[in-house]
Formats: sequence, structure tokens, C-alpha cells
Amino acid sequence: RGDHRQQGRGSFFGPGGQQQGRGRGSGPGGGRGRGPRRDGRPQRVDRQASVKVAADWVVVEEFDLGQLTKLSTKAPEAEDLAWAGELATYNEAFDRCSTKNSPSLQRMENVEFYYVTTTDDPAIEKFAEESAGDVYGTDAIFSLLMASPRSVYPWDVVVQKVDGALVFDKRDTASFDFITVSETSHEPPQEPSRDGDADQHDATSKDPKHLDINSPEKLSVEATMINQNFSQQVLRSDVPPAKMELPNPFGGGPTSNADGAASSSGGTGTTTKPAAVAYRYRKFKLGDHEIVSRTELHGLVEKRGADTKQRMTAYALNEWASRLSGGVDWRQKIDQQRGAVLATELKNNSCKLARWTAQSILAGADVMKLGYVSRVGRANPYEHVILATQFYKPKEFANQITLNVNNMWGIVKMLVDLLFTKDDGKFVIARDANKPIVRIYAVPMNTFEDDSADDDNDLQNQDQDESSDDDD
Repeated sequence: RGDHRQQGRGSFFGPGGQQQGRGRGSGPGGGRGRGPRRDGRPQRVDRQASVKVAADWVVVEEFDLGQLTKLSTKAPEAEDLAWAGELATYNEAFDRCSTKNSPSLQRMENVEFYYVTTTDDPAIEKFAEESAGDVYGTDAIFSLLMASPRSVYPWDVVVQKVDGALVFDKRDTASFDFITVSETSHEPPQEPSRDGDADQHDATSKDPKHLDINSPEKLSVEATMINQNFSQQVLRSDVPPAKMELPNPFGGGPTSNADGAASSSGGTGTTTKPAAVAYRYRKFKLGDHEIVSRTELHGLVEKRGADTKQRMTAYALNEWASRLSGGVDWRQKIDQQRGAVLATELKNNSCKLARWTAQSILAGADVMKLGYVSRVGRANPYEHVILATQFYKPKEFANQITLNVNNMWGIVKMLVDLLFTKDDGKFVIARDANKPIVRIYAVPMNTFEDDSADDDNDLQNQDQDESSDDDD
């Protein structure tokens, strides 16, 4: 429980950034399509469930996603419990990004990113021991539930009810820490056929290694790395970061990777440091219950004439192949018609944008920095440029994307109230893979306890495969 970096490495170590902490997965999507359609109708996609339902799981509740949009409750006030980590200052030079001034996205090869789940967070464990609340979770988990009516890909959340408290958790092999791409598009990304379907995948070779760069899984890994790199690149390195009252709970300082397994550049013996992130632990009074959540902030913004700096979150949309994703060509539109680009992204990535906005609101961010990152070439998923950036106020942006804050909290309140009526035990909240249905299962208490060992074996095999790919 102490060494999160060693306890659960992330599932990819591609160019730019490293994922650490529990929560690896094969990437969202995962289903095979029926091939491209030419009649204008949406393609049918048969996706695989995010988690296998065992024979001893019992459905205790089931409801349509559409029902969740009717829920509403007043947004609760937030109380800060603790701050950890550090916040660096935003670099205003990135406000001037354009198609003619588009800096390359840098690879943060020696920076570690942590995606630690609720039960592995030592700060949340301490708050639970002190009975600071009766519901515990993270912004990643709660934002997923808040944005769930917009979700298309399957997902699942594990909840334990023990001694009058609820703990919202994720499986070791869950994939929702990976960022989805074109999830809500009219024609979402498809798994590649092995007959060299270059029209769907912009492949330059029929080698299977090159065919799937635009598969849901590979796009998800690409988008996650882009967000990791972007969130750190837009920060100033010449100004010392503001230290929070507590150090980073998952990586206290620079460490040496003597095992050679955590370097995204493929090297060994490198020195790494935690990403510049502040963890803000907050308590929300929601009805009869008190929710304790870890939230994240990514930087500080200096405003001329202001006495205090604004706290920000940072995320990046990415263009992969506008012709295939039903989008517009960013290089032609983004300088003069950025609103049209955002409108198209909202159509294609409605769930992702809602999750980012919910996370920003949970963290109490003053502003949210949104970057527009594009591939240098449409067949090259490893090199990117930053074409534009834009600041938004989270609550105003929520209104712009028709995300109702009271509905967000209404969904969480309904689930919390419902689970408190159940006996102590373990539950799984899961979205159906192909129908807009959410089910709550009662599962045995030892469910998923073997995932960690299986996860380590999978990671070892994956590292060997990636090493072989690099050699090739």
C-alpha cells in the first residue's frame, strides 16, 4: 500500500509519459464492427462488456441511462480537507498557438503519472479512519458516473459497503482511466479488419502492426499520452512550483528506475519524477451523506492585476483523421472558426468533455484549459503539434455543452441513497456493452481479488511485446 509506483504500473509505456498506479486496461471500446456503411446510417458495433459477469452475480437494480437525465439535486458546498503535491505556473506563450505557430508536443519521458484508486490512497484511508465522511471516491470515478448518460462504451465501477460507509472503487484492470476518442461519433472508430482496409485505418502497410493505429484501443492510448504530455508542457519550468501542505502521496520525489520497466523511452536506469499535480481532498455534503473525494488540479494561472493566481485543469482534444471521424479539418478551421471545431468535437466526444468538465467542477478549478492537438501526419500517431488552446470557466462551459450540474449530482445522490439501502457487501455498477442500460450487481466479497496478480503477469508479457516491437 505504500509504494504505488511499484504496486501497480500502468498498462502502457509508449512515447511520452508513463502511467502509474492501479487502473490498467486494454483500452475502451474493444468490439468488432460490421465494416463501413455507405448509406449514412450509424455503423453497428458489437462491443465486449467491460467486465465479465460471473454466474454468482445477482442483479439488484437495473435502469435505462435515459432515466438518469431526469435526476436532479442542488449542488453541494465543498469543504477542503487537505492539499498534496504541487502546482506549477501556466506558460502564457501557449495562448498564442495557431496553425502558423504550432509547437511540437513534447514527450515527458521521465515524468510519472499516477492513477491510484480509492482504496490505495493513503490520505483517503486516513480520512476513513477518522470518519471524515461516509462515502469515499475519486474525481475520475464520480465524473464517470456524472457523465454516464452520454456514455457509449461499456464501463464498470466497484462499490463496497462496509460498516456504514460506501467506497467507490475501480478494478485493477479497469480501462476508464484511458481517454476515449470519438466515443459519441456517428461513425465511431472500428477495430481493424485484417484484409488491409486502408480506407478505415489510413494504413500504409498491410502489416497487422500498422493496421490498427486508428482502432479504439490505440486511439485511447494515444489520447491519454497526449493529455499527459500537454498538461505538463503548458507549465513553466523557470518558475518554482507552489508546494502544497502535504507531499505527493504516491511519489514523493525523483526516483531511479533501476528495474528498467518504467521508462517510456524504453531506456533503463533513468531518473523519474512525479507529474506536477495537486491533489485536493474535498468533502461534499450531499443530502444525508458526506462524500470525501480526491480531485486534481494541474496548474496556476497568473492574471494581470489580480492578487491571487487562478487554479486550472488542463486537457487536450486530439485530431487523428478528420475524414474518418466525421470531423472538420482543424488546420483549415481552427484559427478563424474555432467554434465550429468545438461544436464538432462536442458531437463526437460529448462524454469525454462532460467528464473533464465534471472533474474541473469537483476540483473547484477557476478555469479549464482546453488544447487542440493534431497529428503531424494522419498515419503517424506518435508525433503531434499544438494548434490552439482556449480557457473556459468550468460552470459556464458546462452550460455551453448542456451539462446540468444539478443533474450530475442527482445521479451520484441516487446511487448513494440506493446503495445505502442494501446490506453490507460488494457491488458492481456496469453499463451494458451494447444497450443504454446500467445494472447494479451484488457480487461475492472476494470478487476481483485475483486481478492484481493477473495484471502483473499481463504487464510483464506486454513489456516483452513492446520491447520486441521497439527492436523491430
